[in-house]
Amino acid sequence: MPAPMKQTVRRALLVTSATLASLALTAPVSLAAPSPSPSPGASGSPSARASASPTGSPSASSTAGPSVAPPANMSTVGGTRLGQAGTQVAIAGGAPVLPKDLTARSWIVADAESGDVLASHNAHWRLPPASTMKMLFADTVLPRFPKNTVHKVDPKDLAGMGAGSSLVGIKEGETYTVHDLWLGVFLRSGNDAVHVLSAMNGGVAATVKAMNEHAGELQALDTHVVSPDGYDAPGQVSSAYDLTLFARSGLQKADFREYCSTVSAKFPGETTKNRKGRTTRGTFEIQNTNRLLSGDYDITQYPGIAGVKNGNTTNAGATFTGVAERNGKVLLVTVMNPSKAGHNEVYKEAATLLDWGFQAAGKVTPVGELVRPQGAPGSAQPGANPSSSAEDGQAGGAGNFSHRPVAGAVTGGGSGGMWIALGIAGGLLVLLAGGAFLVNRRWPLPDLVRRRR
Repeated sequence: MPAPMKQTVRRALLVTSATLASLALTAPVSLAAPSPSPSPGASGSPSARASASPTGSPSASSTAGPSVAPPANMSTVGGTRLGQAGTQVAIAGGAPVLPKDLTARSWIVADAESGDVLASHNAHWRLPPASTMKMLFADTVLPRFPKNTVHKVDPKDLAGMGAGSSLVGIKEGETYTVHDLWLGVFLRSGNDAVHVLSAMNGGVAATVKAMNEHAGELQALDTHVVSPDGYDAPGQVSSAYDLTLFARSGLQKADFREYCSTVSAKFPGETTKNRKGRTTRGTFEIQNTNRLLSGDYDITQYPGIAGVKNGNTTNAGATFTGVAERNGKVLLVTVMNPSKAGHNEVYKEAATLLDWGFQAAGKVTPVGELVRPQGAPGSAQPGANPSSSAEDGQAGGAGNFSHRPVAGAVTGGGSGGMWIALGIAGGLLVLLAGGAFLVNRRWPLPDLVRRRR
């Protein structure tokens, strides 16, 4: 049995053991589990998130700019330790220590396949995301249009873009394929391409609504979308945790993987007429602004890198989510707003964290997990604070499962209640063991990385 599958089966057995113990102890009284209390910053149902204020009224700090320090109470989606301020890591024997020169306000390193969070720093701090929000935009809108769909740009398609927006160079009256537009989104972070795709999708407002709804489905409860391109806007926030969820979801889609890993491409230019009146339309080259993918004068392409998305605005600073593969291990990293003013600092800190993650994988106790979308096998209820089996960082411990939904309102007295508990626990064991094969399917990402090489 592959190692990742063994890990999840062990986790399933631990969950079932804890559930069995809980049910056995409470059977003489009642098997009804209490309703989970909402976690800080993680309240609200998906339907509520689709309203004008999807995650509730933004805090003053999210409207006026990020605060200097993280709030005392943050969301605990994915584990209680992820809701704590500061660095969270559980070093075991032989594991390397974390790099000491990290300056980002928030970051996270996670196993893309198992969902284990290897380490984090203020993972649920709600901060301006900049263009990393385009990952959620792509994950929401990309499946809606075939890539060969052709669209002629109307002037109103480009209305409402913020001053100083990053552009790929779309021209009014020209036609582009959806494939062209997505290259503009991923490679040049073109807000013009985002607005054209949003216009095709029913407009900016409809697209923002759809993005907020999809964030709710992914249990990305730190996120409040105001502008689909990630441009600074009052109340627009996300977190390192949520951005990592967006990347993980998007990477399940073949087109998403293709676009986010493309280093350079030809983009349609403007139609012109020569002296004889004949129209011609050339192309120009665009290059990916993800410097771990394309490289720069002070940073080389990261070995095994395969995406995902970078961003930079005045309010957000530099943000980045990346995915890389090494020796069959696939890691996700998100870094938000390093304080060091060095050139390409966000990429350098991301590369440092990836290096650490590949060395530490299998040698650290996970401090949390990336939750699965609602409705997926093993997904928790909204606000139920799902966590990994050792969320408190106690090596070898079974973790605290008291917050997990256990069973419906089943009651019974004496030994009868005990046998009901055993039956329910046995059923859970079968479901969890079966779910392990679904959750730990091998991603196609490593194959993509090898093709790029």
